[in-house]
Amino acid sequence: VHLVESGGGSVQPGGSLKLSCVASTITSNTPALAWFRQAPGGARGEVASIFIPVGNRYYADHAKGRLTLSQDKSTNTVYLQMSALRSEDSGMYYCAAGRGGLWDTWHRASLYDDWGQGTQVTVSR
Repeated sequence: VHLVESGGGSVQPGGSLKLSCVASTITSNTPALAWFRQAPGGARGEVASIFIPVGNRYYADHAKGRLTLSQDKSTNTVYLQMSALRSEDSGMYYCAAGRGGLWDTWHRASLYDDWGQGTQVTVSR
């Protein structure tokens, strides 16, 4: 699965961004799309995941109430609406496709086989 992210940019704290991830295809082996992020010098961490066939959504604790996943099945696109952004949200955001997981496992990067090139998000004054 080929993934292309877009929508990153620079915003001030409290601002908003909407990231997009377009997948070349959604297959039975890659029914889930997820967002991960990585700050410079930091480890990659989970953000959110959506199970495309039924729309189940899972969020990391830091994302709940501020970030929202949505999807457009007709274009194999998943959106991540980001609001009330904080400086600690800065980093490279990667879209990943794979079999995903349930509420207690979706965050495992090993469950995603294909990754995009990433889109940069910078939150600063």
